Amino acid sequence: MDCINDQAEWIAYLSRAIKRTRTMAVWSSVPWFIGWATLTVMGPVVAVRLVYRVVQAVVSRAFFNDKALCGKVVLITGASSGLGEAIAHSLYKRGARLILASRNTDKLNELKETLLKTYKPPELHVPTVVKLDLEDLHSIPEIVDNLLKTHGHVDVLINNAGISYRGAAMETDISVDIKLMVVNYFGQVALTKAVLPSMVRRQSGHIVAIGSVQGRLAIPYRSCYTASKHALQGFFDSLRAEVSGSRVLVSVVSPGYISTNLSLNAVTGDGSTYGAMDATTASGTSPEKVAEHIVGCITNGHEELVLAPLSHQLAIVLRTLAPSLLSRLMKSRAGNQKNVYVHKED
Repeated sequence: MDCINDQAEWIAYLSRAIKRTRTMAVWSSVPWFIGWATLTVMGPVVAVRLVYRVVQAVVSRAFFNDKALCGKVVLITGASSGLGEAIAHSLYKRGARLILASRNTDKLNELKETLLKTYKPPELHVPTVVKLDLEDLHSIPEIVDNLLKTHGHVDVLINNAGISYRGAAMETDISVDIKLMVVNYFGQVALTKAVLPSMVRRQSGHIVAIGSVQGRLAIPYRSCYTASKHALQGFFDSLRAEVSGSRVLVSVVSPGYISTNLSLNAVTGDGSTYGAMDATTASGTSPEKVAEHIVGCITNGHEELVLAPLSHQLAIVLRTLAPSLLSRLMKSRAGNQKNVYVHKED
């Protein structure tokens, strides 16, 4: 009888152990199951969305042919190089009246001369060059006021200026965090607030914020930059709803890597210049191609535009549906890049 009881207890113990093992296995596989399900379901959804965007762009171009931009007053920040310069080319050849803004007026004047020599719009508008330092927040309202007196109004504001960052959060001086937020966020907000009232009074206008995929998806060793882009995304999402009744459009464009000098001019944790071209940046999309997409966003009135590979778009979806899976991927990425961005004591 004792033997039978011992066997029964042993069988019951094994049964409980198996159940616990199965439960642990199921729960440990949940993130991977969600990730697999997300990729399976969202892959076709993203593909269909891309096809829809392509068809919409083709139809829009066929019927409107960018003529809506002819004669429009467009203010572009960060126009002296990179994406801003490419946007200036794309808009000027369509007849837009450009206001080129940047800290470097010498490069802006070179761009102005290049535009005048290269293109012959239906009506030749000589671009206006404006010195604008987004770190000097208090100077922005006066600069905008002078522009409005000269041009009467601004039809499109493109908040493109910004700086990037490379470094470990723990080893980054707080002054660098502040600098990134001032240039990439507060400067854009101050400029928008200076231009917006005139748009609301006219019941017409379009504000475009050039954000980043990193404004939706944080990656390691970009803490300052991704924080500023997250803030930018949040501000303009909120603003879009607030001004919806005034016929002012608000768009956020989120590009992935663009082949510009952004990483060369990026700042590091101590405020010095990074001075290196990342492989991801070098292999990124050409600024001319991104600029054409941005012009399409303006003519089509898109509120959101993510210009990134399918893998990045799926990662954004994973951030919502399977955050634990994305966290594992980012931890792995951080480990692989640690020797590049983290200072090691001798």
